[in-house]
Amino acid sequence: MLPMTATRDPLAAGAGSERDQLELERHRSELTGYCYRMLGSASEAEDAVQDTFLRAWRGRGGFQGRSSLRSWLYKIATNVCLDMLQGAKRRARPMDMGPASNVESILDGGIAQELWILPVPDARVMSPSGDPAELAARRETIRLAFVAALQHLPPRQRAVLILREVLHWQASEVAELLGSSTASVNSALQRARATLDAVQPEPGDPTPQDERDRELVARYMDAFQRYDIASLVTLLHEDATFSMPPHRLWLRGPSEVHRWMLGPGIGCRGSRLLATAANGCAAFGSYKLSAAGGREPFSVQVLELSGGRIAAIHNFLYPELFPVFGLPTRLDG
Repeated sequence: MLPMTATRDPLAAGAGSERDQLELERHRSELTGYCYRMLGSASEAEDAVQDTFLRAWRGRGGFQGRSSLRSWLYKIATNVCLDMLQGAKRRARPMDMGPASNVESILDGGIAQELWILPVPDARVMSPSGDPAELAARRETIRLAFVAALQHLPPRQRAVLILREVLHWQASEVAELLGSSTASVNSALQRARATLDAVQPEPGDPTPQDERDRELVARYMDAFQRYDIASLVTLLHEDATFSMPPHRLWLRGPSEVHRWMLGPGIGCRGSRLLATAANGCAAFGSYKLSAAGGREPFSVQVLELSGGRIAAIHNFLYPELFPVFGLPTRLDG
């Protein structure tokens, strides 16, 4: 945490204090969520927030309380994200890159991590308390499909849409943040909505997770750990998708998933799962048997549910994500 001051203005010059550190830290979660929607990567979002706090500390002399600290931090965070997005390629999911594959398809060597939408832990971007319906609506705005759709927008349009539609800022507030006019903000929002309508799949129903969902996830976990693939695929929606970044390959339907898990994916037999939460969804850290004994990190699985079935299984084959989710880097025994 950065050093802050003990005066009424949390960014005034002077000696730092724990109170002023907390003044910044209480904005970390929402700023991380904002930056994640802008950037599509949890690690880049956290870097952006750290840079935001650093710029705030260095520029504290220019902050004179003309706006709220929260608004000022959002302005800095927006500029940080716009800087990071200069020249960056659009992040995506495997299903955004081409048609579904089949089990006979050959895995490529994978493509660069910065081209993928990567998962974010719920704990980093979501408050655990609040109205269940409101929390459900917020979860929809960090779903992988929504974040992928946002990547189709130019960066400033992306910021406008997130601030207006997700965070519910007034057009005049967004105009002030961007140094623009209200008319320009409204025009950018209209164009952003049109683009999302063209690229975004039908939005999900933002309902709170219920006991049926929790039971479905528990049944998946049990079937996977027993490697009972016949039972596992009965939990899938008829057009469920199965993807494995960094590979482009993705599958559609229970039959293809069944063939993969008992074919090229058979190395997952004997794996163990540890539960977590990512992108508003149930998620797991998956640990494969290791030749050296015990089990080692293999993938972060994110499950999307719809209509009492599993609609998507996203397997992120990045062991380096495990510490981000607070998951152990090895399971013994």
